[in-house]
Amino acid sequence: MRSLLLALGVAAGLASPVAGAGITSRHLWATINVCDTLKHPDAVGVRGSMPGSSNPKERMYMRFRVQYFRASDQLWHNITKGGNSGFVFVGLAKYKARQAGQLFTFAPPAGGSFQMRGKVTFQWRDRTGKKVLRTAAVATTAGHRSTAGSDPDGYSSDTCVVS
Repeated sequence: MRSLLLALGVAAGLASPVAGAGITSRHLWATINVCDTLKHPDAVGVRGSMPGSSNPKERMYMRFRVQYFRASDQLWHNITKGGNSGFVFVGLAKYKARQAGQLFTFAPPAGGSFQMRGKVTFQWRDRTGKKVLRTAAVATTAGHRSTAGSDPDGYSSDTCVVS
Protein backbone atom coordinates (compact mmCIF):
# COMPACT_ATOMS: atom_id res chain seq x y z
CA MET A 1 0.00 0.00 0.00
CA ARG A 2 2.86 2.38 0.76
CA SER A 3 4.13 2.09 -2.82
CA LEU A 4 0.65 2.71 -4.17
CA LEU A 5 0.26 5.69 -1.87
CA LEU A 6 3.56 7.13 -3.01
CA ALA A 7 2.67 6.64 -6.67
CA LEU A 8 -0.55 8.58 -6.25
CA GLY A 9 1.22 11.87 -5.60
CA VAL A 10 -1.58 12.94 -3.30
CA ALA A 11 -2.61 16.60 -3.52
CA ALA A 12 -3.74 18.98 -0.76
CA GLY A 13 -7.22 18.93 0.75
CA LEU A 14 -9.17 20.09 3.76
CA ALA A 15 -9.77 18.07 6.91
CA SER A 16 -12.91 18.21 8.99
CA PRO A 17 -13.64 16.47 12.27
CA VAL A 18 -16.18 13.68 12.46
CA ALA A 19 -17.77 13.21 15.89
CA GLY A 20 -19.89 10.30 16.99
CA ALA A 21 -22.29 9.15 19.67
CA GLY A 22 -23.28 12.71 20.58
CA ILE A 23 -20.29 12.98 22.93
CA THR A 24 -19.21 16.57 23.39
CA SER A 25 -16.28 17.42 25.62
CA ARG A 26 -13.25 19.67 25.46
CA HIS A 27 -11.31 16.52 26.33
CA LEU A 28 -12.35 14.74 23.10
CA TRP A 29 -9.86 15.59 20.34
CA ALA A 30 -7.16 14.33 18.00
CA THR A 31 -4.17 16.13 16.50
CA ILE A 32 -1.06 15.62 14.40
CA ASN A 33 1.83 16.23 16.81
CA VAL A 34 4.75 15.06 14.61
CA CYS A 35 5.07 15.79 10.88
CA ASP A 36 8.15 14.71 8.91
CA THR A 37 10.80 16.45 11.05
CA LEU A 38 14.57 16.07 11.18
CA LYS A 39 14.21 14.05 14.39
CA HIS A 40 11.36 11.96 12.92
CA PRO A 41 11.82 11.84 9.12
CA ASP A 42 8.88 10.49 7.09
CA ALA A 43 6.90 10.09 10.31
CA VAL A 44 3.43 11.21 11.33
CA GLY A 45 2.44 11.33 14.99
CA VAL A 46 -1.22 11.17 15.94
CA ARG A 47 -2.29 12.02 19.49
CA GLY A 48 -5.74 11.82 21.04
CA SER A 49 -7.55 12.80 24.21
CA MET A 50 -10.73 11.30 25.55
CA PRO A 51 -12.89 12.17 28.55
CA GLY A 52 -13.44 9.71 31.35
CA SER A 53 -16.92 8.86 32.57
CA SER A 54 -15.95 8.87 36.28
CA ASN A 55 -16.88 5.18 36.36
CA PRO A 56 -13.89 3.16 37.68
CA LYS A 57 -15.33 -0.02 36.14
CA GLU A 58 -15.14 1.31 32.58
CA ARG A 59 -12.03 1.00 30.42
CA MET A 60 -10.98 3.41 27.67
CA TYR A 61 -9.46 2.48 24.30
CA MET A 62 -8.21 4.43 21.27
CA ARG A 63 -7.49 3.39 17.70
CA PHE A 64 -5.11 5.63 15.74
CA ARG A 65 -5.32 5.70 11.97
CA VAL A 66 -3.54 7.64 9.27
CA GLN A 67 -5.46 8.68 6.19
CA TYR A 68 -4.29 10.16 2.88
CA PHE A 69 -6.09 12.61 0.63
CA ARG A 70 -6.67 11.40 -2.92
CA ALA A 71 -7.11 14.26 -5.37
CA SER A 72 -8.92 12.16 -7.98
CA ASP A 73 -12.00 11.68 -5.79
CA GLN A 74 -11.39 14.49 -3.27
CA LEU A 75 -11.76 12.05 -0.36
CA TRP A 76 -9.72 10.85 2.61
CA HIS A 77 -8.78 7.16 2.60
CA ASN A 78 -7.35 4.94 5.35
CA ILE A 79 -3.80 3.73 4.84
CA THR A 80 -4.47 0.02 5.21
CA LYS A 81 -0.89 -1.20 5.62
CA GLY A 82 1.05 0.33 8.49
CA GLY A 83 -1.47 3.09 9.21
CA ASN A 84 -3.64 1.49 11.91
CA SER A 85 -2.63 0.94 15.53
CA GLY A 86 -5.58 -1.29 16.39
CA PHE A 87 -7.34 -0.53 19.67
CA VAL A 88 -4.97 0.44 22.47
CA PHE A 89 -5.97 0.39 26.16
CA VAL A 90 -5.34 3.88 27.57
CA GLY A 91 -6.70 3.65 31.09
CA LEU A 92 -9.67 3.48 33.38
CA ALA A 93 -12.57 5.86 32.83
CA LYS A 94 -12.40 7.09 36.44
CA TYR A 95 -10.01 9.84 35.27
CA LYS A 96 -11.19 13.20 33.92
CA ALA A 97 -9.34 12.52 30.66
CA ARG A 98 -6.68 10.23 29.21
CA GLN A 99 -4.29 10.89 26.34
CA ALA A 100 -2.22 8.62 24.14
CA GLY A 101 -0.52 8.69 20.77
CA GLN A 102 1.04 6.66 18.00
CA LEU A 103 3.96 7.39 15.68
CA PHE A 104 3.71 6.03 12.13
CA THR A 105 6.67 5.97 9.71
CA PHE A 106 6.25 5.69 5.94
CA ALA A 107 8.65 5.30 3.02
CA PRO A 108 9.45 8.71 1.53
CA PRO A 109 7.46 9.57 -1.59
CA ALA A 110 9.26 9.20 -4.92
CA GLY A 111 9.38 12.62 -6.55
CA GLY A 112 6.36 14.10 -4.84
CA SER A 113 4.51 14.60 -1.62
CA PHE A 114 1.25 13.54 -0.08
CA GLN A 115 -1.10 14.97 2.51
CA MET A 116 -2.19 12.93 5.50
CA ARG A 117 -4.34 13.37 8.55
CA GLY A 118 -5.13 11.25 11.57
CA LYS A 119 -8.40 9.79 12.68
CA VAL A 120 -8.90 8.49 16.20
CA THR A 121 -11.71 6.19 17.27
CA PHE A 122 -12.50 6.21 20.99
CA GLN A 123 -14.27 3.42 22.86
CA TRP A 124 -15.52 3.18 26.42
CA ARG A 125 -15.91 -0.49 27.35
CA ASP A 126 -17.13 -2.50 30.31
CA ARG A 127 -14.68 -3.76 32.93
CA THR A 128 -13.87 -6.88 30.88
CA GLY A 129 -12.83 -4.71 27.94
CA LYS A 130 -15.07 -6.73 25.62
CA LYS A 131 -18.43 -4.96 25.54
CA VAL A 132 -18.39 -1.52 23.87
CA LEU A 133 -20.56 0.97 25.77
CA ARG A 134 -19.91 4.14 23.72
CA THR A 135 -17.91 5.06 20.64
CA ALA A 136 -16.80 8.34 19.09
CA ALA A 137 -14.40 9.22 16.28
CA VAL A 138 -12.70 12.47 15.32
CA ALA A 139 -10.32 13.57 12.60
CA THR A 140 -7.26 15.55 13.60
CA THR A 141 -7.54 19.27 14.26
CA ALA A 142 -4.99 21.94 15.11
CA GLY A 143 -4.44 24.06 18.20
CA HIS A 144 -4.31 21.57 21.08
CA ARG A 145 -2.09 22.54 23.99
CA SER A 146 -1.38 19.17 25.57
CA THR A 147 0.79 17.52 22.94
CA ALA A 148 3.23 15.35 24.88
CA GLY A 149 5.72 13.77 22.51
CA SER A 150 5.28 16.48 19.90
CA ASP A 151 8.10 17.47 17.56
CA PRO A 152 8.77 20.33 17.73
CA ASP A 153 7.55 20.99 21.27
CA GLY A 154 3.94 22.16 21.31
CA TYR A 155 3.27 21.23 17.66
CA SER A 156 -0.40 20.58 16.84
CA SER A 157 -1.83 20.45 13.32
CA ASP A 158 -4.81 19.07 11.43
CA THR A 159 -2.80 17.61 8.52
CA CYS A 160 0.77 16.66 7.57
CA VAL A 161 2.48 16.84 4.18
CA VAL A 162 5.26 14.29 3.77
CA SER A 163 7.67 14.95 0.93
